[in-house]
Amino acid sequence: MTTAATVDRDDPAHAGQAVYTRSFLSVYDAIVYGFNSPVLWRCPKSRVVEHYDANVSARHLDIGVGTGTLLDACRFPVAAPEITLMDLNPNSLAAASHRLARYSPRTHRANVLGDWRLEPGTYESVAVTHILHCLPGTMAEKGVAFEHARRVLAPGGTLFGATILAKDVHLSPLARAVTALSNRRGILHNWDDGPAELDAALAGVFPDRTVRVHGTVALFTAQAPR
Repeated sequence: MTTAATVDRDDPAHAGQAVYTRSFLSVYDAIVYGFNSPVLWRCPKSRVVEHYDANVSARHLDIGVGTGTLLDACRFPVAAPEITLMDLNPNSLAAASHRLARYSPRTHRANVLGDWRLEPGTYESVAVTHILHCLPGTMAEKGVAFEHARRVLAPGGTLFGATILAKDVHLSPLARAVTALSNRRGILHNWDDGPAELDAALAGVFPDRTVRVHGTVALFTAQAPR
């Protein structure tokens, strides 16, 4: 079942998700995981899949689904996991649900910064992957997503994810140029996102958390209290 949600074109959050057209999604994996991740951000797909392997659960909510490639590649702890795919962009939801059809995932269209409209305490794991750097505002403002995640996590559940940083990390000249252009176009909003800012935003909701930086990508985990 897909729940409708929209974002106004004047909303700063619009540009970050509008780029995910059907044509772009057809080359998304080649661009993002074939070049951007290993070359620009220095954190290959295999490292992010390992992060999924270590944290994904039998009842999983995935946010910012792209083409579903990470869920397609990762190892679930059960043969038939219950998966909910959440994204604002219907093209991404369609692409990911098709790719993951063997799991019969539920799709849910919602704005990560708004009301998720999901039942509290439902999921054993929630992934927020490669979406925070697309959201407008400071990391503290983006942290509302962590509050929503805490609400839908079951006791002892795990929040995890990845985000591209631009502050207090080493950017190659090419990576800096791409980051600058993407921020000007509104595709990225991460000039002020650094490890300390991410850790502080997580700490406001999840006292038990870790942030590890690989290249310019922060891989993070947080545990909901039992």
